[in-house]
Amino acid sequence: MSATDHPAFARIMPFVFVFLWSTGFVGAKFGLPYADPFVFLFVRFVIVLILMIPVIFLMGAKWPKTWREAAHIGTTGVLVHGVYLGGVFWAIDTGLPAGLAALIVGLQPVVTASVVGSILGERVSMRQWGGLILGLIGVALVLLPKIGDGVGITPFGIGLAVFALFGMTAGTLYQKRFCTGMELMSGTVVQYVAASVFVGVVALFKEPLHVEWSMDFILAMAWLVLVLSIGAIMLLMVLIKQGEATRVASMFYLVPPTAALFAWLLFDEQLGVLGFAGFAIAALGVALVIMKR
Repeated sequence: MSATDHPAFARIMPFVFVFLWSTGFVGAKFGLPYADPFVFLFVRFVIVLILMIPVIFLMGAKWPKTWREAAHIGTTGVLVHGVYLGGVFWAIDTGLPAGLAALIVGLQPVVTASVVGSILGERVSMRQWGGLILGLIGVALVLLPKIGDGVGITPFGIGLAVFALFGMTAGTLYQKRFCTGMELMSGTVVQYVAASVFVGVVALFKEPLHVEWSMDFILAMAWLVLVLSIGAIMLLMVLIKQGEATRVASMFYLVPPTAALFAWLLFDEQLGVLGFAGFAIAALGVALVIMKR
């Protein structure tokens, strides 16, 4: 039995993922002032590949057996890493408040549950639907006070956030449908190769290819590469492989409240009683979705 199959690890793994994934907003806040969004992502993905590829060869990990399998894995990488992260970063770069962007992509569990039956044949129970709705209410309570007075909110920015929502939802479902048998390490590398090509092409046409290598940027990049792009993503792939799509997606409800908690602790951003209440409601919603029937 592998470490990821151990019952104790399986129980805490979703919450470790939420904690790690939530720190991405902190890293982005530190790093994005020094590079445009798609340049930032391209540098991040290339560093990940530089670190991971030698490890893959040293471990003798198996690569995808066919080009078809590699194409499926690469498609997931483009959706999860390229479309989702690129959409969120670009939306915020246009002036869309980060809280509103997080609220839009926070619709993912509901969107996933709406289509999961027809695509994967998974049944969403009434209790789980109730949990999904509670989770959305909790996220809204945390984030609505942070949306602001409407400044920076444009149809284009909202469209980018919706596009990001599509990317993560489609990527999660696609991963569950076509890639559950992939080797974790080598599959992650294939995903990042595809995603780096995607964001690199977008950066060439959209942005000045400039990076200011400040200490803040270097530290933020190190955290995002090691903790997010390697650690959290591998946990996500394991969660998708082992769990139902709806249950995995519901964990994303805890990300915006946890990120808001980090912002409160690190940047003195206001959270308040309503925010803490929203956090508790979102946690209850997730518990209703992931508990065993």
